[in-house]
Order: sequence, then C-alpha cells, then structure tokens
Amino acid sequence: MAPAAEIGVLDLQGGVQEHLDHLQRIGVPAKPIKQAREFRGLAGLIIPGGESTCLARLLTIFGLREVILEEHRRGLKLWGTCAGTILLAKENVGESPHLGLIDVSVQRNAFGSQLDSFQCRVQVPEVSTESIPLTFIRAPKIVSVRPAVNVLLEIDGYIAAAEDEQTLVTIFHPELTPNLAFHRYFARKCGLQPQAGGSAIDPTWTRQSWTHIQRSSDLS
Repeated sequence: MAPAAEIGVLDLQGGVQEHLDHLQRIGVPAKPIKQAREFRGLAGLIIPGGESTCLARLLTIFGLREVILEEHRRGLKLWGTCAGTILLAKENVGESPHLGLIDVSVQRNAFGSQLDSFQCRVQVPEVSTESIPLTFIRAPKIVSVRPAVNVLLEIDGYIAAAEDEQTLVTIFHPELTPNLAFHRYFARKCGLQPQAGGSAIDPTWTRQSWTHIQRSSDLS
C-alpha cells in the first residue's frame, strides 16, 4: 500500500481555498474534504478558520465528527486554525468541547468583535528563521496547556500556537498572509517533503490568489 501523500482541508465552512492555495505553493498535494470516503490516503487534515459553532454543527450534519476521531486514532495529523483550534481543544472556557483532541484550554472570541481584529509580526523559532506575519480575526486565546503540549508561540500572556505529537493549533490565520512557513511546518509534521525555498514569503501571493482554485467539491 502506498504511503499517505496528501493533506486535506475540511471543506464545510471558512478559509478552505486559501489553505489549498498555500499548500499548492509549497508543492504538497492537497484536496478539499467534505465526505468520509475522501479521507482515504490523507497524511493530514487542516480544520480552517470560520465560525466554530457552525463548523461543529456541519461536522454532525455531514457525519464527519466520528470519522475525524477515528482517523486521528489511526494516526492522522491535524491542524486547526482559529475556529479549528476551538474544535480541537479538550476544554472550551464556559462551553462544552467539540472534538477534544489536544490538551489545551481555549477562550472563544477572546479579543472582542470583528473590529478588534489585528496583525503583527513575531519570531517562531521552531517554524521559521524569519519573522512571521500573523492575522487575528475574532480570534480565540489558548489560555493554558497540559504537560504533553509544546507551546510554539506565546504573546502578551496568552498562547497563540501549540502542538502535541499529532496535532497543531494556531489562533491566527497563516493562510491570509504571503508567508508559507506554517504550511511547510505542518507538511513536515505529516511526513511530507514540501518544496524547499529561500524566503518563507511568496512574493507572487495576493489577497485574491486563492480564486484560481477550482471548487470541484461543489459539484459532488
């Protein structure tokens, strides 16, 4: 049997095409995932940002909650961005957890409303030798982690990125910047080899770059 060689992006709601665009830029085979049968051959799955309550309901409607739990038990690597982090956390402050697959506690809408969205640049040594631009949109905060979880980035007293052996969570949106470092990092976590590059920044990227991707999943 051939080894798993693709990364999927959960295609229910949120920034699906933007993640697919970044994965394409680093030369990693990727596809949108909307049905259980599409999990076959995946090395990793990205749960994108969006609206966590909506995403949780759609997981149930599409019958994917148990599929993700089972595939995780079989070794599937997971990456949650923003709302995806809320879905993957074992504890959500004041709310019930959803998938509960990484031992962190998350506070939803911790920065306020959409008007409180912001950008910044930081160093994340495990991910890139260059500073990384971050985009926060109605972001949660990771308020605590358990010993099995490694903190990748802490800013002003809250945790912005963390991981365990199988799962990566980021409260920001790497897919909404020209920086490819986190997508390369996740690809390597999945056992894949992304294309090598000099700078982590792709100078050809624009905010509309993702629109070139054909949404074949919409026809299924």
